[in-house]
Amino acid sequence: MSSPKPTQESMKVTSPQSADEAARSPRIDRFLRLMIDRGASDFFFCVGQPPMMRLDGAVDPIRYRTLHQADFDLYFGEVTPADRWAQFQKTGDADFAYQIDNLARFRINLFRQARGDAAAVRIIPSRHLTFEQLGLPSASERLARVRHGLVLVTGPTGCGKSTTLSTVVNRLNRDSVRHIITIEDPVEFVHQNIRSFINQREIARSATSFASALKGALREDPDVIMVGELRDQETIQTALVAAETGMLVLGTLHTNSASKTVDRIVNLFSHEDRDNIRSQLGGALRGILAQQLVRRKEGGRVAAFELLFGSPALSNLIREGKTSQIDDLIQLGQRDGMVTMDHSLLALVREGTVTPEAAYEKAVDKAAFRHTMAVEFDVQVGLDEDEDLDSLMEESALADPTISQG
Repeated sequence: MSSPKPTQESMKVTSPQSADEAARSPRIDRFLRLMIDRGASDFFFCVGQPPMMRLDGAVDPIRYRTLHQADFDLYFGEVTPADRWAQFQKTGDADFAYQIDNLARFRINLFRQARGDAAAVRIIPSRHLTFEQLGLPSASERLARVRHGLVLVTGPTGCGKSTTLSTVVNRLNRDSVRHIITIEDPVEFVHQNIRSFINQREIARSATSFASALKGALREDPDVIMVGELRDQETIQTALVAAETGMLVLGTLHTNSASKTVDRIVNLFSHEDRDNIRSQLGGALRGILAQQLVRRKEGGRVAAFELLFGSPALSNLIREGKTSQIDDLIQLGQRDGMVTMDHSLLALVREGTVTPEAAYEKAVDKAAFRHTMAVEFDVQVGLDEDEDLDSLMEESALADPTISQG
């Protein structure tokens, strides 16, 4: 497996600028070019500290002076679209996409922090990557053959969810004739019509919210709807209705396993509504691909995945609220290509790609993972926070019998 972090090839790095070109380009371009030259995935420009870059998952400062508010206004004021700059001045938060021609496209988030204004910049590959280039499990290509229902890509911030979704959309675009609508904040990967007809909508530009854009999409005769983020009850409810009525809905959530994804969706709703949501989700869900990035032994990061496909058995578990049994279902489906996150992490340890400690940090069932490390590799990895606390309480109780364990 390889990391979904963009490569220099995928970003089409060209020869260095001439002095005249550099003088004409926006000031922030110099930092963004340096970001690409160093192979960074993210760039941070925050008032009150020097600029920083994320390299192989770690944040490193650039040898540069401390930034002032005037620097922020100068560097980002000239590249932020007027409507987004006005939004930022009013709300303290704004997102937009920025492109350096023949180099790369970037997603930029402007926000306010204690010392002043700040920006976080992420590279968007200029070409669509394949399943193989992303290191996705071969069985995950089944997700691009789903005709209707709900398919989710999940994981923490910065793990490549948007890149994976763009790969699925690109495969649909190449392999089928469909009407595809994407709803994003902002539009990151630009899709050209190949065999399918694609409309890309951007929040604050062509729609007021994910929920309103999704409701509008139901009247626009789509075959596929890609929702950049399922972030609230209304958006999730509308997505489930669309999936139930014969459309394919693709979306993302910030969870690191299939069972936690189901729990996150259900728990967003009141107790009175949960039975209905379980029924809808059980009937609509066709697959979940969870992904995380893990530090490699030799530097860089590699992706670990959990893959779950929909089935009548999964529908029953969701409807009955037995999400704790989803991991067992995945293990039973290994012949079909399904895999749990912890088994994916174990495979990376066995291959020698990552250390047991790095894998343990990302493990879902840490107690079971720690046991496997001890038995199979004779390696002791740390306790998680809850277990540390329990151990301390037990030790304290032995030292002082008056401490209650209740």
